[in-house]
Amino acid sequence: MNSNIPTREQAFNLLKKYNKNENLIKHALAVEGVMRYFARKREDDEEKWGIIGLIHDLDYEQFPEEHCRKTEEILKENNWPQEYIRAVVSHGWGICSDVEPKTELEKVLYAIDELTGLVVTTALVRPSKSVMDLNAKSVKKKWKDKRFAAGVDRSIIDKGAQMLGMERTELITDTIMGMREVSEEIGLKGVV
Repeated sequence: MNSNIPTREQAFNLLKKYNKNENLIKHALAVEGVMRYFARKREDDEEKWGIIGLIHDLDYEQFPEEHCRKTEEILKENNWPQEYIRAVVSHGWGICSDVEPKTELEKVLYAIDELTGLVVTTALVRPSKSVMDLNAKSVKKKWKDKRFAAGVDRSIIDKGAQMLGMERTELITDTIMGMREVSEEIGLKGVV
């Protein structure tokens, strides 16, 4: 079976086929934006990183109990490259997958997936409701309050930062910068 490199349009159409929840789609767009930002910073393939970020939670709305496993199945049926499939499945490492993130791309996806959620929640409680004026300091302040964005597993973010050899502050800053680029699409341009 020949695998073909998916286009962003194909990836987005597949995402929308399996996801109707606006917040899940915004999360996918946020992760895509951050992945593209990190790819540029590392002088890597922005398109590939972005597409993998966009599609990473493909199965989450319809198959939450089979998260990652169902995505792997769907992407194989659609002849996606094994490298893309492995990267997507690796973001669930230790939670719903035993595929450990090995490449830079996989480590970044693993580190920023949960972090984008914390950034969104932090931005939404600000007067501006925006990532445009958000900084790492504000996110780190909210980080300490375990009741704030309680669903965000901070240990995964820290483990991801460690894998990347990054300080938490740097990871948060880069994530915010990536999300600023898609602030319009994810509804966090705010009133700034």
